[in-house]
Amino acid sequence: MAAAADVLVRFVGVEKTYDGATLVVKSLDLEIRRGEFLTLLGPSGSGKTTTLLMLAGFELPTRGEILLEGRSIARLPPWKRDIGMVFQNYALFPHMTVAENVAFPLSVRKVPRAEIEERVRKALAMVRLEGFAHRRPAQLSGGQQQRVALARALVFEPKLVLMDEPLGALDKQLRESMQYEIKHLHERLGVTVVYVTHDQSEALTMSDRVAVFNHGEIQQLATPAELYERPKNAFVARFIGENNRLRGIVKEWTGEYCLVEVEGALIKATAANIKGVGTPTTLSLRPERVAIDGAGARDNLFAGRVEELIYHGDHIRVRLSLLGHDDFIVKLPNRPGQVRLEPGQVVNVSWLASDCRALDAE
Repeated sequence: MAAAADVLVRFVGVEKTYDGATLVVKSLDLEIRRGEFLTLLGPSGSGKTTTLLMLAGFELPTRGEILLEGRSIARLPPWKRDIGMVFQNYALFPHMTVAENVAFPLSVRKVPRAEIEERVRKALAMVRLEGFAHRRPAQLSGGQQQRVALARALVFEPKLVLMDEPLGALDKQLRESMQYEIKHLHERLGVTVVYVTHDQSEALTMSDRVAVFNHGEIQQLATPAELYERPKNAFVARFIGENNRLRGIVKEWTGEYCLVEVEGALIKATAANIKGVGTPTTLSLRPERVAIDGAGARDNLFAGRVEELIYHGDHIRVRLSLLGHDDFIVKLPNRPGQVRLEPGQVVNVSWLASDCRALDAE
């Protein structure tokens, strides 16, 4: 729990339904810290965008309360919440120049003209668009339009900036470039950002913390490293990064570790989220944590058959038949001296118990 002075936004028991029957957001309690970059991540229909829209004021909670700096914002319209907003479609005014678009939030706040000109100049410099002030949005590339939208959201120095899938319309290379730009901009300005995406890579790259949503509830709220290395349940493990999932039955449980029977074999794993001996579990194991014919101490060692090799440049993706599964994946770094494999080859496959997490049965 963060100290009260460090909390900018607090959701308290917030729920949202559109039809009076189905809850899109369920009993949401969430604290957003001042100055952090928080990402709401989840599949379509998980409640992440509805949560953002309630914070922005475009949707009202059915129950519960949203506090900004300790004060309820339930009765405040969107334009009085001192919140910047960046949308996927940029929402720029096509009849206005870049400078006029960026100036718009200042104009509606009755800021003096001389001050507007100076703040617009600084905002455009901040997003590296100094020479584009007199162009119109149609004359800009997608990445440039997104920078204008960012400048407009930041020009009036809001307490909070909300971003709803802002990079969704960009191609892969530009999207990755803009991820770093937004991240570095946040670091320089120290503004609080709440960012919505369904892209797990984007969330891991940019965020201080990530809230993983599913069925209207936060499944886990943690740093990117914590989510990836120590997922709390099978949904988070499956949604964050790639992992091998092996379903089995817990046979022994001693302290931190347990033994799980999968297809007649016993696998030693970390007991992360299991109910007890005799109950079903899902084992989660990252492909890059598995060794093939590797040396060194390993807790689990099994024979597998190579089914397919896929070249990915920086790594080789190996699909194996192992323990009754023909889609067990291992990622091998593409480097000199790496073991050479062929389809049909039988190999030793091993991993540490600390890298294998026994989770709920999903």
